Amino acid sequence: CLEHGIAPDGTMPSKDASTDDTFSTFFSETGAGKHVPRAVFIDLEPTVIDEVRSGTYRDLYHPEQLITGKEDAANNYARGHYTVGKEIVDTALDRIRKLADNCQGLQGFLVFSSVGGGTGSGLGSLLLERLSIDYGKKSKLGFTVYPSPQVST
Repeated sequence: CLEHGIAPDGTMPSKDASTDDTFSTFFSETGAGKHVPRAVFIDLEPTVIDEVRSGTYRDLYHPEQLITGKEDAANNYARGHYTVGKEIVDTALDRIRKLADNCQGLQGFLVFSSVGGGTGSGLGSLLLERLSIDYGKKSKLGFTVYPSPQVST
């Protein structure tokens, strides 16, 4: 946000006509002039995304783009992919579809996940699988975070 001059509330106070609009790849502009990231945050467990909902950038994101479940996958791939994750993936795909439909030239998707537990690995692979079905020809770039054994449980 800072590199494009977008404030934590989504406004662009120093908007200049001569400025390039390359930020529009990752941000969409609302009718009120607010810039909203073209991103969906998904987690089976609500506490991390609740930090975004109540943090400095809480006004930047649309509430529909912050999706949480009621319970996590308990460090279990199968729970993230087949049970708890399956309950939330359709909601996530609907929100992703809504953002994708508002793009002028959708190139693909960037997916960031951690593979230390069940949500990032199980739900992450389920989401990539469903994106491949719905958007077969679009690129899907995955960025994986591997947890440190000293920090993870």
